[in-house]
Parts: sequence; structure tokens; C-alpha cells
Amino acid sequence: MKLFIYTFFFFISSSVFSQEKVNYQKVSEVLLQNIIDGKSYEKQVKILEKSTLNELIHQFSTDTQKIAFWVNIYNAFIQISLSEKPDLYKNRGSFFSDERIKIAGEILSFDDIEHGIIRKSRCKLSWGYLRTPFRAKWERKLRVDDIDWRIHFALNCGAKSCPPVAVYSPEKLNQQLDFMTKEYLKEQTTFNKETKTATSVALMSWFRADFGGKSGACKILKEYNIVPKKPKKLKFANYDWTLSLGNYRTLPKFN
Repeated sequence: MKLFIYTFFFFISSSVFSQEKVNYQKVSEVLLQNIIDGKSYEKQVKILEKSTLNELIHQFSTDTQKIAFWVNIYNAFIQISLSEKPDLYKNRGSFFSDERIKIAGEILSFDDIEHGIIRKSRCKLSWGYLRTPFRAKWERKLRVDDIDWRIHFALNCGAKSCPPVAVYSPEKLNQQLDFMTKEYLKEQTTFNKETKTATSVALMSWFRADFGGKSGACKILKEYNIVPKKPKKLKFANYDWTLSLGNYRTLPKFN
């Protein structure tokens, strides 16, 4: 009987220990890299399906860790979902709001990840000025403490105007986000020297509170050397929603 009890507790302890050894950040990186490389990703999807809320809370305690993980997850499952069923993009509202990603004991939507976790429960249709009240416990436990506006230049929703997809890591996240921000804004922004008017990506309009309003967006364009001087006016270009998958970019190996 004692042997049975010892064996039982050993089995339980081993199971818990093996679960704790799962590095979910690395899983997110391998998942996305396998998609980029055209390799199988089913193993990583299954690991994420078995993850628990407590595990993710324990492993992702800082905003840097949370952002790196959830941006990878978002971008990976966008590619998976739309490569398997591109017709889902015909109704983009439902595509982003429907629950389709099994992780942390829940089934999440892309809106849950972007606006709930990464944007700290911000209302999707308020330019970022309003928070969505009465959020679920899992969202409150997993969401960031502060919004980093640069995530808008890291998330790829499958449209032609979206920023490229890259694999992010918490150790180099600040440098990676700065790089992608500058590269993307350079591609998306024009400046009229005579009128001192900048025309940039519509993301800065849709989520203008995240950027500190139009004034904050103009300041960002100048600080990142996208324009020669701070614009007096800021306009926003039309967003091209044509489905465009496989827009990948390799990040530099920062020191």
C-alpha cells in the first residue's frame, strides 16, 4: 500500500514538474517561426491548448513578457486561420470577434488578445479613449499594465496594409519594436514640406488615444525621424484590407 501511495505522489509530482518546464514564450516563438518556415506547427498548437491560466500568469509577470508572447500568438493564429479558411475574411467583424483560439483554459478571439490583453481592455470602437468595463477574470489577470503604442506596428491582421510579421522575444522587445515601428512608418508616411502636412497610416487614427492623440502621433513621427520636422497637420491614408498572408520580416540580431 505504501508503495502504491509513493508511486502515486511521484507520478503527480512528475506531471506538475513537467508542466512547469513548458516555456510558453519559446513555444510562441517556435510556433510562429515554423509557420514562417513552412514547417509543421501542430505540436505547438496542442501545447498551447493544454496551457492553464495559472501557468501563464506565473510565466508572464511583466508587460515585456506579455507583449512578446501575445503578439506572437496573435500573428501566428492569424496566419493559421486565414490560410486554412481565407473566406473568413469576407466578414472581418466576425472574424476578429469570434472565439477561435484555445489557450489558458479559454477560447479567445483576436479582439480578446488585441484589445483585451495587449491594449488593457480598451473598447475597440472608441479611438482608444474608453475602457471596456466588467472584464472576465482571465483577461484582468493576463492583460498588460500599460499600453505600448508600438504594438500597433507589430500586430498583423492579414491585410495588405498591415505591418510585417516577425518573431518577438522579451529580452530584445524594446529594440525590436523600435525597429519595426521605424521601418513601417517610413514605408507608410509621406511629408509635404510646403504645407508641413504628414500623411501616415490609419492605425494612428483608429487608436489615436494610444498615441497621445494627433499631437502625440506627430511627435512620434518626428522623434523617429520619419519626417524632417514636427508636422502642423496630420492626415491618414486609406487602409488596404486586401487579404495578404506571408508578409514576414527577419529582425536584426540586436546586442
